[in-house]
Amino acid sequence: MQRIRTIGSVTSLSALLCALLATTGCIRARAAAVPAAAPLEVPLPPARAFLPPEEPLPAAASVPEAPVPAITPEMPRPPLPRRAGGAQVEVEPRPDPPPPTASGPPDPSRELRAASSAADAQAERAVRDTLARSTRDLGRVNVGRLSADGRAQFEQARRFSQQAEQALGSRNFFFAATLADKAASLAADLVGR
Repeated sequence: MQRIRTIGSVTSLSALLCALLATTGCIRARAAAVPAAAPLEVPLPPARAFLPPEEPLPAAASVPEAPVPAITPEMPRPPLPRRAGGAQVEVEPRPDPPPPTASGPPDPSRELRAASSAADAQAERAVRDTLARSTRDLGRVNVGRLSADGRAQFEQARRFSQQAEQALGSRNFFFAATLADKAASLAADLVGR
């Protein structure tokens, strides 16, 4: 009997709890009073000065424009030195140096480069080792026995090796290492055929 009463009380308690939860969702907290705040004062906009509209400029008499010739300023010549007797000594004019041309390659001795570090030397050595390995593997491949795809892969490996050499010449070690790795991978694949 006592057991039935416990079950009944648990049931009634759970029903009461559900009813409480359902009604608390609808209840909202409201403030007792709204605080009175002073209204904001909005400043007046600044005064604006209006300019009169611009008048169009009168059309000038049309004068055909002639092309302006390029004028190179001449350097003033120093006065000629005089001899003790009063006669002027004639000095041979120096030839003007030729203007620099943009078509020729730059002088490599004048090119500025950063000083190489130990990391650069190590990176270059690693790329050179990879290139030597790919060249050795390509030398062991019998090109005559390769299919058309194999020949294309052989040529691609050679091109990667050449491009890696060029990248080493321009001291782009990261790009050279990438190209050398590709060449070595293709060459190792060809050796297995």
